[in-house]
This record gives sequence, structure tokens and C-alpha cells, in this order.
Amino acid sequence: MRAVVFSEFGAVPEVRAVPDPEPAPDGVVVAVAATGVCRSDWHAWRGHDPDVALPHVPGHELAGRIVEVGSRVRGWQPGMRVTVPFVCACGACPQCATGNQQICDNQFQPGFTGWGSFAEFVALDHAEVNLVALPEGFEPAEVAALGCRFGTAYRAVLRQGGLRAGEFVAVHGCGGAGLSAVLIAVAAGARVIAVDPSPEARELAKRMGAELAIDGEDAADVIRTFTGGGAHLSLDCAGLPVTCANSVASLRKRGRHVQVGLLPPELGVPPIPMHRVIADELRILGSHGLQAHEYPGMLDFVARAGIDLGQLISRRIGLGEAPAALSEMDEPVPARAGVTIVEPG
Repeated sequence: MRAVVFSEFGAVPEVRAVPDPEPAPDGVVVAVAATGVCRSDWHAWRGHDPDVALPHVPGHELAGRIVEVGSRVRGWQPGMRVTVPFVCACGACPQCATGNQQICDNQFQPGFTGWGSFAEFVALDHAEVNLVALPEGFEPAEVAALGCRFGTAYRAVLRQGGLRAGEFVAVHGCGGAGLSAVLIAVAAGARVIAVDPSPEARELAKRMGAELAIDGEDAADVIRTFTGGGAHLSLDCAGLPVTCANSVASLRKRGRHVQVGLLPPELGVPPIPMHRVIADELRILGSHGLQAHEYPGMLDFVARAGIDLGQLISRRIGLGEAPAALSEMDEPVPARAGVTIVEPG
């Protein structure tokens, strides 16, 4: 098969022929129809993830069809259209037993702990725990856009963040995860303030329903003034020390901060005002993906709310263009807003 491979962290990846994957006894092989280019893939390529072993194939936001099934897999057949969460769970650890597969103790992450979906085929383990059947009406590119970014934002806004209709929500960073958070919060009845240095990203956030879109300068003061005291819920979807600190600083008393963007130590440690956390009884939460058993509810939410997932997609490219798309993420302000989708076929 053809796949995007890098053999050195930070070196430009190349598309080359590699052996086709084989399914584990409890796994499947999926022909990749579409896969998203995510900043998490950039972190893996840049060497920020200790689970990545070289040489490596990135990619974790995928949709496709099953082409091979392991000997112990029941209920799944070749030809079925499927996706998976970016955290593939083991199904047997204490976290899985309590329904928290998104923080599985023995998790497998395509594109991180194993080769991923920037390829024509990808092997996925523990199929019966992790596969999600795609209902009709969702095309592969839209499902890839759901990927880790929309799923993580869904959990961050509605589960971890506990959003209630009418609340003010601040979204810091309007890449794929941030724009997803805007869509979800607006659909749930929130009043949304979007923060991003890119004029294109701010304009896209406003088209998706944000009441206010600002560039990040004095963001916390602007948000606290606009909302009359601060956001009820604020999310850092960029994963930078400054956006994390601004998110916490923009909260009203008893507000909730949810950290969505990765914060690798290599990028610095955010200055969290813990005196405010104590005095204002703020809540600091993380959000790490979405369990497979939550996907049907998320897909139903998307359908009932009439969310157009196509709004998230800024461009579709072939496998040969994926290395350049990954390299573009070196820029602090992305060249374009929205989600880039790779279609390997």
C-alpha cells in the first residue's frame, strides 16, 4: 500500500510503498476513504509524543470500509462503513469497565502507538469495543471531520463542560476543535465568543453562529466585559500556554475551564492564576476524546441539530499532498481555517 511515512522527527514525510497491514485476531483492516489532518498529527511528527516509534505513519481521524476481519471478531463484516475514536480501548481495564474508554489504561491510538490512517489501509485492534457503524447520510469526509476534534469538542462542551442553554461560552483557538466547539455550543443554545488570531478563522466562527469573534489581544478583559463578568464555560482548543491562561482568566466566578488542545511541556507551562481558581471556585477540567459508545448519541445530536459538517472542511487533498499539509502546521497562524481532509483513494 501507499502511506505517508517519516523516519525522523521533523523531517518532511514522504509517500512510499509499505507492506499492507494484517488484522490482529480481535481486529480489522479498514480501507481508508478519508482522514483528517489534525494538530495532534503535527505533535506526533514533531516528536512531542513519547508513544511514537520511528519509522511512523501518522493519522487518526478516519472513515472507511472494513476489508479484513480477525478470526475472533464477531458482528463485523467486510464492506461495512466504519469509524473509530482516536483512543481505541482494550475493553478490559478498570477504566473501560466504568465506561471511560477514552482514558483506557491499555489504549491503542492509530497514528500514535501504532501506524495510522495517512495510508490506503489501517489496522484497528479490539474491533468489537471500538468500531462505530456509520449511518446513511454521513459521507466519509464528514465523518473524518468528526474525528478527534469534533468528538473531543462534543465531550468537552456537553459532558465535561456541562453546558446549559443560555450560558456564555468562550472558545480560544478556532482550528478544527475550536470550530467544532462553536458549532456544538451554538446548537446547544449557548452564546459564543470565539478567539483566534486568524481573520479567516474568526469570520468562519461568526458564520457558524459565534456572537463575537476577537483576535486574542486582551481576550480575557474583552470577554469579561462583553459577558458582564466572564464566561460560564471556556475552552482552550489551541493548546498554547497563552491560550490556556487566557481561557482561565476569562471565566466568571464558579466558571469551568476545559483543556482541549494538547499542551506538551516543550511548548512551555501555562501560568494558571491559582489564587483566582481558589477565590472564585473555578473548575479546571480536561477532555480526552470520546468513547465509541457515545458516538451514536453524537451522530444523533448532529442530525437533530441540523449541523452541516461540511462547514468544517476547508479542502480535500490526495495522499501525495499530505506531507506538505502537515508541514504547514509549523506556522503559528494556520494558512487556512477549517479542516483539511486527505482522501487516499
